[in-house]
Amino acid sequence: MKSCSEIAKTEVFDILTKEFNYKNFHQVPKITKITVSRGLGESLNNSKALDISIDEFKTIIGRAPVVTIAKKAIAGFKLREGVPIGLKVTLRKSAMYSFLDKLIHLAFPRIKDFRGINKSGFDGRGNFNIGFVEQIAFPEIEYDKIDRIRGLNISISTTAKTDEEGFALLKALGLPFKK
Repeated sequence: MKSCSEIAKTEVFDILTKEFNYKNFHQVPKITKITVSRGLGESLNNSKALDISIDEFKTIIGRAPVVTIAKKAIAGFKLREGVPIGLKVTLRKSAMYSFLDKLIHLAFPRIKDFRGINKSGFDGRGNFNIGFVEQIAFPEIEYDKIDRIRGLNISISTTAKTDEEGFALLKALGLPFKK
């Protein structure tokens, strides 16, 4: 089985060149980065939620996340400026492709009743977002050791100009879209 980086270097170029009639290698869309993030509004009430989520990100991704903080206070949400409210990790190059391999070959098959990814996650410029409701889809997370089910968002940024090009790129890399 080929990895995503090997497929990206060989087969994707041929598939997309035939489909969109690109004249130049640089016209072929590529993935530029993958950002994995999680909102932690519950950290306002539960101080351990931030530490647990940081450990989960280190386990799943293999890198320490950046803690995002509130830029301004919002009284309706009981939010103060400077309070940690989320985590994010940006992956590029080989780390990005290894995470994509893990996502395709390990995480998606572990989702109960998985029938494919919905195409509605495209933003109009070829970038794609996937929302995970449960972190237990990743094999590194042990169900017995988690305190609460938390979701995460995966954003795949590409150089594609349209959603059709982005879809063709991600489909060629092996993302299992619904038919």
